[in-house]
Amino acid sequence: MGAIFKRELKAYFTSPIGFSILIIFYLFSGLFFSVYFQSGSPDLSGIFSTLFYIVLVLIPILTMRLFSEDKRQKTDQLLLTAPVKLTAIVLGKFLAALTVFGIAMGIMVVYQILVSFFLAPDWLVFVGNLLGMLLFGGSLIAMGLFISALTESQVVAAITTFAVELAMVLIDLLSGILPSGTFFSKALVWLSVYDRYTSFTYGTLDYANVVFFLSLTFIFLLLTTMVNDRRRYA
Repeated sequence: MGAIFKRELKAYFTSPIGFSILIIFYLFSGLFFSVYFQSGSPDLSGIFSTLFYIVLVLIPILTMRLFSEDKRQKTDQLLLTAPVKLTAIVLGKFLAALTVFGIAMGIMVVYQILVSFFLAPDWLVFVGNLLGMLLFGGSLIAMGLFISALTESQVVAAITTFAVELAMVLIDLLSGILPSGTFFSKALVWLSVYDRYTSFTYGTLDYANVVFFLSLTFIFLLLTTMVNDRRRYA
C-alpha cells in the first residue's frame, strides 16, 4: 500500500492537478476568510459552509484519474496482476487523494490560528467543522474512486461524480416536497448528506453522523475493490 500511496501522491504533484486544486482551494478560502476577518467574526463556520460547495466541484477533479488513467494507458492489468492485494491498491489511491484534500484543508487551521491572535474563537466549533469536512470529503473521494474504476475516461468520471454528488445534496429539496412523516420522507432525511454535515458546524459530535460518513466511505471502497476484482479475472 505504501508504494501505491507514494506513486499516486507523486503523480498529483508531477501533473497540474494537485497544484491546481490547492491553488483554487486556497484562492477561494482566502477570499472568504478576508471577508469574515474584516467583519470581526471569530467563527469560521460560514467559510466552511461556503467551501462545502467548492469541495463538490474539486473532488471530481481530484479523483477522476485514479483508476481511469490506468485503464486508458492500459497499465491497469499490470497493476491488478501485481503481487499486491487489491485492498492495498484501493486504499493507497484513496489515501493519496485524501492527503491532497487534507493539505488543502490545512489552510483552515492557519486561518483559525490567525483569528485566535485577535479574537476568541470557539475551538470546539472549529474542530467540528474541520472533522465534518474531512469526513464528508473522504466519503466523496471514495465515491469518486469507485466511479473512476468504472470508466477509462477522466472527463466521464469527473462529470458522473459531480452529478452523483449533486443528487446527494438535492435530496434535501426532494425531502421537503414530500409529505412529512411518510416513509420516503424519513428515508430521504436519513440519507441527507448536507443535514448530517451541518450538525458538525455547530460543534456537536453526533456519533451517528460520524458512523454514517465512515460507512459511506467503506461501502464505496468495498465496491471499488469488487469492481477491480472482477476485472482481474475477466
